[in-house]
Amino acid sequence: MARNAAEFDEFYRATSRRVLRYGYGVTGDLTEAQDVVQEAYTRAWRDWRHLERHPAPEAWVRLVVTRLATDRHRRRAGWLRAVARTGPPPQTTGPPGLDPVLLTAALRRLPATQRQALALHYLFDQSIAEIARETGAAEGTVKSWLSRGRAALAAQLGDPTASDDARMLEVDDVDRA
Repeated sequence: MARNAAEFDEFYRATSRRVLRYGYGVTGDLTEAQDVVQEAYTRAWRDWRHLERHPAPEAWVRLVVTRLATDRHRRRAGWLRAVARTGPPPQTTGPPGLDPVLLTAALRRLPATQRQALALHYLFDQSIAEIARETGAAEGTVKSWLSRGRAALAAQLGDPTASDDARMLEVDDVDRA
């Protein structure tokens, strides 16, 4: 017997607001309530063939919401107990402290080709050959974009190792953009 999508849609439209209010009451947090209610309706859809014959399908969904919220609360409480015993997890360090706003502003001042090459190389870990294929440019051109882009970024972000030549490239490249 196939699931009746129209009947489930009707059930969802008729009950979802009430169940979300219930979930909010159980969890005390709207985002968490949305998560557990979504999961409860996902399970209801998965078991709809059996649930549509249930005497109180909305009560079944509320029970699932309650159990999911309880499980989350237990997991969180267990995690908090573990942190109290062992201390917080060690701080992970990210890349050297570049202010994302400054970096974004510096990237915007680069020509589009250099921005694209830098993004593909550093964010998508693409090789020079892969970037060349994707952009339709020669590998030498891609190397040039990466070199000039790195130099211009270093100059804009105040890298003391950036040469005066790199600073001049930045000015030339911005003027051409």
